[in-house]
Amino acid sequence: MKIAIIVNPLIPVPPEQYGGIERIVFMLIQELNRNGHDVTLYANEHSQPGCKLVGYRESAQYGIKDLVKINRLTSKIAFQHFDIIHTFGRMSNIALLMLSRVPKIVSYQLPPTVSQVKKAVSIAYKNSLRFTACSNYIASQINAFANVTTIYNGVDINDYDFNAVVAEDAPLTFLGRIQQEKGTAIAIQVAKKTNQKLVIAGNVPNEPIHQQYFNEQVKPHIDGKQITYIGPVNNSQKNQLLRNSKAFLMPVTWDEPFGIVMAEALACGTPVIGFKRGAVPEVVTNGANGFVCNTEADMITAINNISSVNRATCRQVAEQKFSAGVLAQQYEELYQLATRKN
Repeated sequence: MKIAIIVNPLIPVPPEQYGGIERIVFMLIQELNRNGHDVTLYANEHSQPGCKLVGYRESAQYGIKDLVKINRLTSKIAFQHFDIIHTFGRMSNIALLMLSRVPKIVSYQLPPTVSQVKKAVSIAYKNSLRFTACSNYIASQINAFANVTTIYNGVDINDYDFNAVVAEDAPLTFLGRIQQEKGTAIAIQVAKKTNQKLVIAGNVPNEPIHQQYFNEQVKPHIDGKQITYIGPVNNSQKNQLLRNSKAFLMPVTWDEPFGIVMAEALACGTPVIGFKRGAVPEVVTNGANGFVCNTEADMITAINNISSVNRATCRQVAEQKFSAGVLAQQYEELYQLATRKN
């Protein structure tokens, strides 16, 4: 099958540190390559995807010039005999392709703009457009207006080393952007209230509101003993951090669309303790691979009971639900369905 995959060009594929969508796209391409498909990626010009690459750019402040320039590029796809077009990027960047009869899949990794979904459906060539969502939470916002399939994000299991046993004094871990929605300060509080060590990893976004959050609610608690901040981490460092953690904390205060880091933790055998927001209950099953909590008090109880979770079960869940092979198989099945319909 000849497949065109499109991703916004801000970050190379694969990313060096953070870039969840770019990581998923890279993983998908590797699996599609193994299965004999002919893949072309439209992405950042510095990408190294292991397939044909068409590099393109957009300005920091995306505007009408970018829209026109990128559509000139992507519209040519309609005449290059692709079997399917799959975009993880802005839907506006394939506006002209909507008129083509070539099957198209738009993958949502964030909450959709319903008006854009409706508009795309209204202008797309009949039965040529499908959507995917990274969780049922996201799919539920689309399915009243369009054909949508939930395909969970995943990880390359081989990149994460399973650890069946951790030390009694192993730390809790928080890994993600340091900002209020991610709940970094909550992670600190529950670590202190349970007398557990906490390692915080991740970047502090440049926006003043996030810098203020870090300076006022996170930094004062960092002592290098109980609460440690190690900054952004690469893939190798992430693997070591997660596999040696007692539990991964996901105290999000917003509706997380998926949260790839949860799958990464599970791949290491590390249980996930998170708030019941967004897709967290789809990833975490109470008592099996972690705990889903409603309150900070629930999270404290979960931490105290974390030894009841079998780390081998966590790894098994990652392999069966969130592995690269499973993800690619589901996309391939959707490609086949989409091309049969057209």
